[in-house]
Amino acid sequence: MESQDETGREKKSVIRPTDDQARQLAKGLVRSARFGALAALEAGTGHPLASRVAVASDIDGTPVILTSLLSGHTAAILETPSCSLLVGEPGKGDPLAHPRTSLFCKAVRIERGSPTHNRLRSRYLARHPKAELYVDFGDFSFFRLELERASLNGGFGKAFELQKEDLLTPVDDPERWSAMEAGAVTHMNEDHKEAVRLYAEALCKADKANWRLACLDPEGLDLVAGDKVERLWFADPLDDPQDLRSVLVALAVQARNI
Repeated sequence: MESQDETGREKKSVIRPTDDQARQLAKGLVRSARFGALAALEAGTGHPLASRVAVASDIDGTPVILTSLLSGHTAAILETPSCSLLVGEPGKGDPLAHPRTSLFCKAVRIERGSPTHNRLRSRYLARHPKAELYVDFGDFSFFRLELERASLNGGFGKAFELQKEDLLTPVDDPERWSAMEAGAVTHMNEDHKEAVRLYAEALCKADKANWRLACLDPEGLDLVAGDKVERLWFADPLDDPQDLRSVLVALAVQARNI
């Protein structure tokens, strides 16, 4: 939308129209994030507080964090759930030339032992296996950072404003997807390691490494090797988790033919 400067002349908006490429870029930044900067209001003072947090994502793409009640940022989001999360790896060279997105969220604490908690625990540990040392400590809680909107910077001159619908993947039955995901991930990592390697190295053009399948969702899969993360998108979103097997087989065939 055009606006006017102090002279009355129209000035061009720097915000570009949101398209599918911008949506996928923003989703990919969230799905592949290992960490992010959480911005919240400090409990008791209301002063801005920024903290680095480890990040995973729920099946629908909602960011997930695991925090201790002893930390300042946990107290902050418990008192004022409105917060923001900045994700996007800086990469080599000028850090401002790399894509990043600021997510405007509302932190929701997840009840321990609930189906949602169990699902998030599994997906979080798939991305951060060392967290198994403390994930079940009584003072640690999972939070879903419920997305409201986002500001995407795709690099110099590439600014977008995204809405919740642009960021999330529709999932009718998260628990059904979670059950299918658990079995498929274990099966692929134990019985089809070569296919997983090809997903990363042939289809994602990643460096050679000990790649494993971490997570699955209706739009793609996440591959990890130590600190490395690769996102592989499906050609089309899946409506039913039963379709996962045929898609994984087709991707393996495609990778072997490259």
